[in-house]
Amino acid sequence: RVSGKLVGPEYMMAKIRNRKVKDDKVVKPFSVYLYFKKPEEIKGREVIYVEGQNNGKMIAHEANGWIPAVWLKPEGPIAMRGNLYPITELGIENLIVKLLEKGHRDRKRDECEVEFRKNAKINGRPCTLLNVVHPIRRAYFDFNLAQIFIDDEYQVPVRYSSYNWPAGQDKNPTPTPSDDTLFEEYTYTKLKLNAGLKDIDFDEKNPNYGFVKKK
Repeated sequence: RVSGKLVGPEYMMAKIRNRKVKDDKVVKPFSVYLYFKKPEEIKGREVIYVEGQNNGKMIAHEANGWIPAVWLKPEGPIAMRGNLYPITELGIENLIVKLLEKGHRDRKRDECEVEFRKNAKINGRPCTLLNVVHPIRRAYFDFNLAQIFIDDEYQVPVRYSSYNWPAGQDKNPTPTPSDDTLFEEYTYTKLKLNAGLKDIDFDEKNPNYGFVKKK
């Protein structure tokens, strides 16, 4: 939900290289390449962001190719239009960090219920489902129900969704997923770990990308 409105689903191919640090120095910056696949009106959009480069900006171009690629601040109003989080927070590693932060916070509050369910599936892959419930609405809680699907083979979260309390209710001890209360959902499918991504994968001059018009 962005500004209270539930945005429709978007599908994209993502290349993500996590930050690597050696001797307290960043030897490989956090890097992202996105290619939007649908809906049709955004198909072909491409975005690249590399941590610590390009004055902290990302480069993007729309699908139609008529408008030249532009450099944008990730947290700026144009880049954030229709988005809940900036590109700097994308990826499974960032998701894990956020989940750990929420988990530590909830343990201190001691007002949540947690349930593990085996034999769940995402895109046909076996997963373990982690249900987290905050029965009573509190100002410091982000959701009534959160569902985290952990891939049994890869041992990483591949889907996260969260749901608000029903309208007008401050107590909901047994919530169920519903489009009426859905706040956000993200799913990673066809995952390839340790893919050996190179600098060229995050370079707008890559000839396989559409940032530069081909002659």
